[in-house]
Amino acid sequence: MSELKRRSIEVYNWFEQRLGLGAPVIEAAEHEVPANTASWWYVFGSAATVILVLQVMTGILLALVYAPTAGHAWNSLEFLDHNVKLGWFLRAMHGWGSDFMVAIVLIHMAQVFLFGAYKFPRELTWIIGVFLLLLTLGMAFTGQVLRFDQDAYWGLGIGASIVSRVPLIGAPLVGLMLGGPIIAGPTLSRFFTLHVFVIPGILLAMVGLHIWMVLRLGINDWPMPGRLVNRKTYVSEYHHLTEKTGIPFVPDAAWKDSLFAAAIMLAVMACALWFGPFGPTGQPDPTIIQTAPKPDFAFLWIYAVLAYLPPSLETPVLFIAPVLGIGAMLLLPLLSGEGEKHWSRRPVAVLMVAVIAVILGAFTRLGMYTPWSPVMNAWTSDPIPAAYLKDRTPLEREGALVLQNKQCRNCHSIGGAGGMRGPALDAVASKMTEDQIIRQVLQGGGNMPAYGNALNPSETTALVHFLTTLRGDDLSPAIDASQHLVSSSEQPAGPPKEH
Repeated sequence: MSELKRRSIEVYNWFEQRLGLGAPVIEAAEHEVPANTASWWYVFGSAATVILVLQVMTGILLALVYAPTAGHAWNSLEFLDHNVKLGWFLRAMHGWGSDFMVAIVLIHMAQVFLFGAYKFPRELTWIIGVFLLLLTLGMAFTGQVLRFDQDAYWGLGIGASIVSRVPLIGAPLVGLMLGGPIIAGPTLSRFFTLHVFVIPGILLAMVGLHIWMVLRLGINDWPMPGRLVNRKTYVSEYHHLTEKTGIPFVPDAAWKDSLFAAAIMLAVMACALWFGPFGPTGQPDPTIIQTAPKPDFAFLWIYAVLAYLPPSLETPVLFIAPVLGIGAMLLLPLLSGEGEKHWSRRPVAVLMVAVIAVILGAFTRLGMYTPWSPVMNAWTSDPIPAAYLKDRTPLEREGALVLQNKQCRNCHSIGGAGGMRGPALDAVASKMTEDQIIRQVLQGGGNMPAYGNALNPSETTALVHFLTTLRGDDLSPAIDASQHLVSSSEQPAGPPKEH
């Protein structure tokens, strides 16, 4: 063992003499930081960096199998999920790692804002952090597109529609984005290049610069009420505080970062094991237009905001609000680089973070509904329109009463009146067979809860009989094509023709 240790030291010294990297790394790890920064509030930046390393590693492994072509992308993910050992777990780690990274970067930005860490001399550190947030969101969006399933296809179509509204250069931007007039192979190649090469390269370079600036300028000291930031005195005051209370970052402060990063990694693994990978859903099919494409978790709030906006406000909000928000974040340290840092002396800052957090949380929760609609204007007190009860049997009328008493019209409309959280029922029997209606009522699906435990057999029978009468303007009832084919094949052949 001693011989192996001696040989290892010799190899290390050989490389160190030529590269000289060991000493700077050790010096950076052991640099002194104010003792009050060894806090659980300062662990988010390190955790985000660890998750980034996880994303790079899992992304490299996925790229070995993934085929970035329109004809093979979906199939390659199916192959990963079902034919590659632990391929589904690798995809799940990458997908959940993306969601965790977005969440941790957002929390880190909020913590830096509340602690006044964007003030002098860390203005540029904050500005780089804003770009890192945007790059992280870019990675999440391009990653969803690479699934190239039904959600990704139509989600990208919505994105292209938004880009097309940019004044003057909208059409060229769409062509640059899609690589042509339609979503096809060149589109996927471009997003693969962005997701695997361009954005990660810029992201890693900016993370390195971000860490270098943190090492050079020091970790933001714990804000104290009344301790103001003054450009003329802050640097000397910070150095004095570090000399007086300084502790080595490794190990005295870094152990909390390491423990939190490990907990986040375990949480990503637990979600990957329990929930599995995201998608792919059905293969992309441009002929299926009655679909409700849903973005990934990080963009659900935008999905809900767009659903609420009237069409006349969509374009102004899409192109003015983001510019104002990002511009305000970039100008913040330049306009407010001095003064109070403690959150108790900055109530407006605390209120802003609280309001933004509530808004993002509320719209994200609302965005989870599928199909999305905020309209719910029919309640059980509203009667079923008389036209839908005319010439109905007693059993079918009993079903209409069940529909009313079980509050189905809170989510479904009939005759143009009712909720719009679920599909209208006026022509449900022309779209679903009786068996399909029974299954949907009893087992639920999509955004609809299961009513198997809420209905007794007689109520289920009556409700289904009423729903099977709803065929719009006398449309043909839905048929099960598979049963029709089986019935046709089972018909006995006729007698042979005589010649």
